[in-house]
Amino acid sequence: MTVTHATFTLEREYAATPTRVFAGFSSKEQREKWFGDPSQPPAVWDFDFREGGREYTSGEFHGQLSIFDAIFHDIVENERIVFSYNLHVGDAKLSSSLQTLEFFATPTGTRLLLTEHGAYFDGHDTWQVRRDGTAGLLEALASAVEN
Repeated sequence: MTVTHATFTLEREYAATPTRVFAGFSSKEQREKWFGDPSQPPAVWDFDFREGGREYTSGEFHGQLSIFDAIFHDIVENERIVFSYNLHVGDAKLSSSLQTLEFFATPTGTRLLLTEHGAYFDGHDTWQVRRDGTAGLLEALASAVEN
């Protein structure tokens, strides 16, 4: 049994207001447009966006059951979201993470700063794979908020 700790930061510019980018995370209807695989929605998706609230998704991902289980710890509308989450795929618990999203207005839209502190379990996942997957999600978010 092993655990690897790592922190990564991603930064992304969006041609959309902080209100619109924040809604991409805070509104289930907006989040459904980019989070995960829209062609294969989760079987279960509970979304309670408030401090102390929970987001829970469960469904098939690449032929295996995937579970994303998050709790929101700090929310400042249009400025910051802090949440922790556990990620399971198949029978493996991949990780536990704390993620902070910060939204900054720019002359052309929004700068999003994402910082994640993760504990990755038993070699099932790495911080590099998670960073790359998260970067892909931020690209998908652009398609949802910039159009």
